[in-house]
Amino acid sequence: MSLDDFTELAGLFSTETVTHSLVQDVPLPGIGTLALVTLDNGLDHRKPTTLGPNTLLELGHILESLAERASKGEIQAVGITGKPYFLVAGADLTAVSAISKPEHGLAMAQLGHEVYGLLRNLPVPSFAFINGLALGGGLEIALQSTYRTVSASAGALGLPEAFLGLVPGWGGVYLLPRLIGPENAVKVMIENPLNNNRTLSGKQALELGVADALFDAADFLEQSLSWAAQVLSGEVTPERTHAVDASDPQVAERWQAAVDAGRAFVSRKISDAAPAPGKVLDLLEANRTQTQEESAAAECEALAGLMQTGEFRSTVYAFLDLVQKRAKRPAGAPDAKLARPVTKVGVVGAGLMAGQLALLFAKQLKVPVVMTDIDQERVDRGVSYIHGEVDKLQAKGRMSADAANRTKALITGAVDKQAFADADFVIEAVFEELSVKKQVFAEVEAIVSPECILATNTSSLSVTEMARDLEHPERLVGFHFFNPVAVMPLLEIVRAPKTSDETLATAFQLAKNLKKSAVLVKDAAAFVVNRVLLRLMGEVTAAFDEGTPADVADNALRPMGLPMTPFTLGAMVGLPVAQHVQESLHAAFGDRFTVSANLQALIDNGVKGLWAPTDDGGQEIPERVLALMTFGDNPSTSEEVLTRTQDALAEEIGLMLEEGVVAGPEDIDLCMILGAGWPMFLGGITPYLDRVGASERVNGKRFHAA
Repeated sequence: MSLDDFTELAGLFSTETVTHSLVQDVPLPGIGTLALVTLDNGLDHRKPTTLGPNTLLELGHILESLAERASKGEIQAVGITGKPYFLVAGADLTAVSAISKPEHGLAMAQLGHEVYGLLRNLPVPSFAFINGLALGGGLEIALQSTYRTVSASAGALGLPEAFLGLVPGWGGVYLLPRLIGPENAVKVMIENPLNNNRTLSGKQALELGVADALFDAADFLEQSLSWAAQVLSGEVTPERTHAVDASDPQVAERWQAAVDAGRAFVSRKISDAAPAPGKVLDLLEANRTQTQEESAAAECEALAGLMQTGEFRSTVYAFLDLVQKRAKRPAGAPDAKLARPVTKVGVVGAGLMAGQLALLFAKQLKVPVVMTDIDQERVDRGVSYIHGEVDKLQAKGRMSADAANRTKALITGAVDKQAFADADFVIEAVFEELSVKKQVFAEVEAIVSPECILATNTSSLSVTEMARDLEHPERLVGFHFFNPVAVMPLLEIVRAPKTSDETLATAFQLAKNLKKSAVLVKDAAAFVVNRVLLRLMGEVTAAFDEGTPADVADNALRPMGLPMTPFTLGAMVGLPVAQHVQESLHAAFGDRFTVSANLQALIDNGVKGLWAPTDDGGQEIPERVLALMTFGDNPSTSEEVLTRTQDALAEEIGLMLEEGVVAGPEDIDLCMILGAGWPMFLGGITPYLDRVGASERVNGKRFHAA
């Protein structure tokens, strides 16, 4: 094939934002000339570079011309880098998702291989200078190069295709295991994507062997060019200690073991509910004995097929429309110009949650944070916990010594709430009891300035009721984080009837500064995530109480591909906490939320969770735990529990939308993805309920137009 064969495909994407290939000759003293290609879409640093058909064609033509120059001896090497902060963010998902015909999907996959093949087969060495984010096709450009350097400040390097419903279709699945070993390749291509789309830092890329050298960001390009000259002169020979020969019998054993481990991980993580991760592993397993060309053909077929699946289109909706777009422009957020500055934060409480909040505020806002509690011992313990967490971040290389010292210095503790007198924002993280929270806010309001905003981190209680006796109820807002605070990206911002626009605008600006995605929710019991999750958990628990075997009830939702089973989630949250929220929901909404007598019996007897591990690696309910409970004689099948739960979720979400808890079903989808780990490949909970028919069975209509 030639580049001319893809002109028709490129013509289908006339609105593509093209990432141009800008070439300049760089003299390397004593060596000759390196032709440096900079990938740049001409937009500001917030707009990542991507690879659509027209971008690939332009890069391909540039590489053809460089190959001709190299053959004539005009250049001795080729380098490729990106505009500030980006190498390339990967394929243009907007373009890819617009492909409706399988033949066009196949052509897109083949075009990538055609262009990358030109890079790989240049008659002179090639260097990828990874100056920033490099994902998917962006990292594959680097893998096709002969040598790679990476910036110490580069973040987000990886092959996230399994997360997006695709495969690394432009050579990554073939090249990566040979470069860094099959075990590490499975980590990068399977484990990281399915663990909330984790990526590699520059340092991690070097340690794994993805990159050959690491340089500081300040003079990254200069250092990389100097290093390239040393490689070309023979002064430096990169050591690739993780690289393997796929034909080696010992490597073959490791290869198969890595594939098997990957399959087990996928089964545990998403119950094999999406096709892409398995397809990645199929390609990896097969390509150990294939040529790169044979693997490329298989990659193209796999990529073209996956582009047409519902899972991929669902992921595009969840990732692009929700996480990348709606989360950055929250529905209902007031004008940001109304936001007040926050120069000091107060945290009421010094327990685990309060400590997580204090650390987040200090680390991200870089403003003083003061914690209070009822005695000095609790305060000291809370501050000590935060210092320990900062030390862990420093030990892991995630925070410099200077940053660690500055963060510690920003966090102080006090017993007297008078320490909040000059605070601009005070958030409570005390016991989940309405009377306790009301007393806290009464005490704080008597101390702080009239402009100080008060926030509650409640997960289920009424913000309206907390504000009822305040002198300035308009200053109170719900600011609900999810645990662990440092990891979970969602913030439910709760507006009570009297919450002012200034208060709300400040809350949204704070969320942005804290690097959280905020969704505006109406003050209703348990808001969004906990209301949906507790309805789900309640249905499964009810089926168990009625006599459904525990393993049947707990595993019935496996087809949803949720990150954990309901009983495991209950144990992680804490049975008393789950029961407390369930009781709040029962009080608010009646028998749709049943309060389990069996669960209360476990709590009363100090049982932490239903399951206990067995010697053979399995799990069981201990006899002493079973003896605490009573069961009905109306068991359900796994399919019946699944359908029952789907219908319950459709009912609850329909009611939430009627009540105006959020602006639309997209906000519920966003909340569940960011706050509960709802799988991307299901495309959000409301499209899923549409697809399985629950929306129409229960509500008589879909949440989204067909």
